[in-house]
Amino acid sequence: MTSASATALLVIDAQESFRQRADEWAETANPQVIANIDRLVEHARSVGDLVVWITHADPGSGGVFDPDSGLVRVISDLAPAPDELQLQKTTISAFASTDLEQQLRSAGVRRIVVCGIRTEQCCETTTRAASDLGFEVDFVTDATTTSAIAAGDTFGAVSGEDILRRTESVLAARGFASIRTTAQVVDGASIGV
Repeated sequence: MTSASATALLVIDAQESFRQRADEWAETANPQVIANIDRLVEHARSVGDLVVWITHADPGSGGVFDPDSGLVRVISDLAPAPDELQLQKTTISAFASTDLEQQLRSAGVRRIVVCGIRTEQCCETTTRAASDLGFEVDFVTDATTTSAIAAGDTFGAVSGEDILRRTESVLAARGFASIRTTAQVVDGASIGV
């Protein structure tokens, strides 16, 4: 596998499992997430970037992330091309339970663009791991989404929008990633964060 570019788009956990949680999906912090992911995918394909589709599985759990549920597949609004890499992870970071790093390095990738579902969970954790591994990372927050943390938690409620902003702040301020918008990636613009 080789890439025409030194860049890879990682589409993390944009899978049917999340839509099956209907109440949570209806309250998603970013209703435009799928449209923005689709724009990033089309752009990556048009410039020859590697597109990597990553799904999360919890085998034997009996829930929506159990492969036996039939829901551990890319969300139906998106369509991986037959030649695009598809990986299934069982950990929060896409690097910990897959050969993602080896796949990226063998393709000559140096820069990663991150999008997907659960901004602060799998997307942020994968971003931190990628940075630690020496990849340059662009985190496209408006092509990620999450849901609120309920008030019953020990630390209190946090809105999905607050989680999005916090993730941006931490990743940028601590040097893990540059924060981009879908439009900036597609138009090739930079904001210098």
